[in-house]
Amino acid sequence: MQLTGNTVFITGSTSGIGRGLAEAFHRLGNKVIVAGRRRALLNEVTAANPGMAAIELDIADTASIQRAAERLIAEHPALNVLVNNAGIMPFDDPAHPIDDARAQSILTTNLLGPIRMTSALIEHLKRQPRATIINNTSVLAYLPLAGNAVYSASKAALHSYTLSQRFMLRDTSVTVQEIAPPWVNTDLVGKSDDPRAMPLDAFIEETMRGLATEAEEVVVESVRAIRDNPGSGEHALVNGFNAALIANPIPV
Repeated sequence: MQLTGNTVFITGSTSGIGRGLAEAFHRLGNKVIVAGRRRALLNEVTAANPGMAAIELDIADTASIQRAAERLIAEHPALNVLVNNAGIMPFDDPAHPIDDARAQSILTTNLLGPIRMTSALIEHLKRQPRATIINNTSVLAYLPLAGNAVYSASKAALHSYTLSQRFMLRDTSVTVQEIAPPWVNTDLVGKSDDPRAMPLDAFIEETMRGLATEAEEVVVESVRAIRDNPGSGEHALVNGFNAALIANPIPV
């Protein structure tokens, strides 16, 4: 995608990867609109980045999505980049009963949220001379973390949806890129400064370089081998990955 001359809307952008992307696009001179549920956090981000705009959005609420879309189109008619970043990552254990409300919350936020947000803006984006949808999935879409089974499944589903969406938009002005982050040192599951987590600044820098290309999928080099999940060797890979994490668990 072209990294300059855009009007960019990023969901879930008051912290972590979302804020990192927002500030990276902002530094390049793009008009950036951040979104989140908490006005105080939105105010903090815009105060730290003069010129940014903000919209309150609950990505799990269809009415909130519709209100945000209507306001975006009215106030920012040049909007041409949507970054579907908002997500949650509660732990679960599929060897025991899964709390239904928690499972529904994960799927509503991580899968239906991007689908609904894009649906609310897609006709507007198609009217732009050039537009981009960026869906933030996860390397766990290809290598599921057993202790976050529903989260991993939600990201695998969003990856699948992205493939279909990209194909169906092939003859329009809208391109679709996917970001598949590794474990990044953010507060998604509790910021711990664990050395196994990629520093946020390094992730944003490498990801922006990838977005600047025509790559359909942007994966940092450190996890490219995981992305290239070895076919029939998948079961051994997943089992070994999760066994290693049991031996040295993620701090929370």
